[in-house]
Amino acid sequence: MNVLMLVVYGISLAYFALTLLWVLIPAFYGLPSKPTQPDRIRKALRLAGLKPGEVLYDLGAGDGRVLLIAAKEFGAKAVGLEVAPVQVAFVWLRILLGGLGERVQVRWANYYRADLSQADVVFIYATLRELMKLAPHLEKTLKAGTRLISIAADFPEWEPSLFDEESLIFVYEMPPRQGSLMTYLLKRAG
Repeated sequence: MNVLMLVVYGISLAYFALTLLWVLIPAFYGLPSKPTQPDRIRKALRLAGLKPGEVLYDLGAGDGRVLLIAAKEFGAKAVGLEVAPVQVAFVWLRILLGGLGERVQVRWANYYRADLSQADVVFIYATLRELMKLAPHLEKTLKAGTRLISIAADFPEWEPSLFDEESLIFVYEMPPRQGSLMTYLLKRAG
């Protein structure tokens, strides 16, 4: 009976530690802990015009749902960058079990330092503060014509190419146009 209790205690402790790491590491980097809903992901990828064969990068891949939807439903090659090792392992397992190893990759990486030059579309769900920190890196590393999707927060010094007001989806085309959401809305209104 004592051995069984030790096993249950050990499993519970491991589960607690993994759950804590799942939440704490992304929170340390200032990233939202709530994943994007699948319908919102599909809407964002359609809005950005993701096409079969294009390369999508998900910055902060989390549980991998953006990667899997991009590969399975849009025919894209998807690359996830994630700073938390627990999420990387989880996504790697989802890729392996889903048989998507040819079209989906996940890397344990800090996207502030990552080479994003191969991306056709970049997906990010981050806070305004994080986007402002990330903007100079994106301007340097993304090639002309790359579409950048931001969920819930906009780049305050860039004018979006497209905006979905209902779902708060912002799409930018690189190099970014100087402006803001307000300049976009004024142009659209009149």
